[in-house]
Amino acid sequence: MKKFLNTLFKGVEILIAFFLAVMIVLVFMNVVLRQFNKGFAWSEEIARLCFIYLVYLGTIGAMRDNRHLLIESVLLRVPQIWQKVIYAVIQFSIIWLMAILTQGSWGLTIQNLNDRWVATKYPTFLVYAIGILTGVSIIIIALANLFRLLVLKVSVSDLIKITDDTPEETAEAID
Repeated sequence: MKKFLNTLFKGVEILIAFFLAVMIVLVFMNVVLRQFNKGFAWSEEIARLCFIYLVYLGTIGAMRDNRHLLIESVLLRVPQIWQKVIYAVIQFSIIWLMAILTQGSWGLTIQNLNDRWVATKYPTFLVYAIGILTGVSIIIIALANLFRLLVLKVSVSDLIKITDDTPEETAEAID
């Protein structure tokens, strides 16, 4: 299962890199073409779509690697019992906020089922559906963090340790 998840997240990282490359090429191409009073209207929509997907998928990756915004310097200065309490509250807050994101994204997805972007005719609901994927993914990751904290008794300092290792090495270090 761990190998499958690592492969899945590696695929997400490749997808993020692809979106970034497409976005850079399209924006640069449009800037150059505008010097000659030309350009592609569709390229702005595609670049915007790539940016949206890049941000949402990057958020999932940041949550998995514990690279999200966390004031670890304050957290690690309190006694261990309070570290666990604060970390659990943070994870429950993340679950609650992602549930709100998922619910809102679901509503917008349903509301925009028949809408399309102007230049590319891209279905608008797919723009909002990425919020559902992000919300559900981060909820699962936060639940896994709570499981490691409460059941596996992993210390908070080990849970929030940010490393530059690959995800496989990080997962092995936690186990």
